[in-house]
Amino acid sequence: MAKNFEAGYLKLLRTGELKERARLLRERLAACDLCPHECGVNRLKGELGFCRVADKPIVSSYGPHFGEERPLVGYGGSGTIFFTYCNMACVYCQNWEISHLGSGDEVSLEELARMMLALQARGCHNINFVTPTHQIAFIVEALVLAAEKGLHVPLVYNCGGYEKIETLKLLDGIIDIYMPDFKYWDEKVALKLSKVPRYPQVAKAAIKEMHRQVGDLELDDEFIARRGLLIRHLVLPGGLAGTKEILRFIAEEISPNTYVNIMDQYYPCGDAWKYPPLDRRLSREEYEEALRFAQEVGLKRLDERAERKLLWLSF
Repeated sequence: MAKNFEAGYLKLLRTGELKERARLLRERLAACDLCPHECGVNRLKGELGFCRVADKPIVSSYGPHFGEERPLVGYGGSGTIFFTYCNMACVYCQNWEISHLGSGDEVSLEELARMMLALQARGCHNINFVTPTHQIAFIVEALVLAAEKGLHVPLVYNCGGYEKIETLKLLDGIIDIYMPDFKYWDEKVALKLSKVPRYPQVAKAAIKEMHRQVGDLELDDEFIARRGLLIRHLVLPGGLAGTKEILRFIAEEISPNTYVNIMDQYYPCGDAWKYPPLDRRLSREEYEEALRFAQEVGLKRLDERAERKLLWLSF
């Protein structure tokens, strides 16, 4: 259990390091290389790259979320802020209007800080930044304002796994809980379905860096997450995700104690109908096979829904 918890960003705030990290992240917008696309556009002058976001945060919505993993939700919910657009372009994205169509509004840094404080005031256990990669400079700038006004709950970095090591190192000590997806094992599949070059290599390196920073997921006395790594993996129809290889990598090269959510909620969205077998739902057999393999490779901490399913399968 995590005891005497203090969010890492509060320590950096006291030393002035948090403001320095915000400054360094903003500097990189001038020839943007925040993510592996390395578009090189000057976002500070309104130029747009892959993510289509310039120099201001764009938010789709925010509020307590009770559909996340149990260690994040607890009894007060996870305080989610959904950021518009993405540094991936998944053809089957379940948040298509946000990630592809740009549903959302530009907000000021002050407004973004107020969202964080409002979620904390409503009793949320954490601030959960959904799709933060391309807007992380604004997030850290707003975090300085929010922390100065009393923000103290853990921060969750909820991303697609397509992260740049240099950017993650600037987040060391700021982010308490990393929650990346590990989507694909085959780089050709990743490029076709999400427009991301070298995804497996990038995701493996990024997840290793995340684990180096925060370690395995730690819970408090009420079983609420305070610090650590939580990995999501969405099982895709027809084995497109490379589920077995991904689970083996997590068990052998990250930690068998990694908290993993093996997700079965795939359904065709967006342009998925153009890419069979993504035009159908996941079968029960495909999901059960993934769970059995997680057991086989020695993963010890699965999301409770998966654990219940495995228990049922053992009878």
